[in-house]
Amino acid sequence: QLQLVESGGGLVQPGGSLRLSCAASGFTLNNYYIGWFRQAPGKEREGVSCITRSGTTNYADSVKGRFTISRDNAKNTVYLEMNSLKPEDTAVYYCAGTRVGLSCRYPQYWGQGTLVNVSE
Repeated sequence: QLQLVESGGGLVQPGGSLRLSCAASGFTLNNYYIGWFRQAPGKEREGVSCITRSGTTNYADSVKGRFTISRDNAKNTVYLEMNSLKPEDTAVYYCAGTRVGLSCRYPQYWGQGTLVNVSE
């Protein structure tokens, strides 16, 4: 069974950092594009970042220069390093997998999400 499991969320003060992890089971992450999405309370889900098989990355304008996506193929895990966090980064963060050749914006597989709360 194909599964994605996020971890690493929590409460952090503005200006702080967190690293989210997305671990895969039942399939090899490197055979998919992997993206991070987030959904803030009362808002629609939005794309945050995506990494391809070759390691090409892209980011939403709101997180460029602060967030970094990476993958460790040996651990079958993708990470999202988040620095200089702002209250507006508060959301449930989801990782998602897209079959190679399709758009990272429309994944086929989703994790259950992890909550990031940026607050004093």
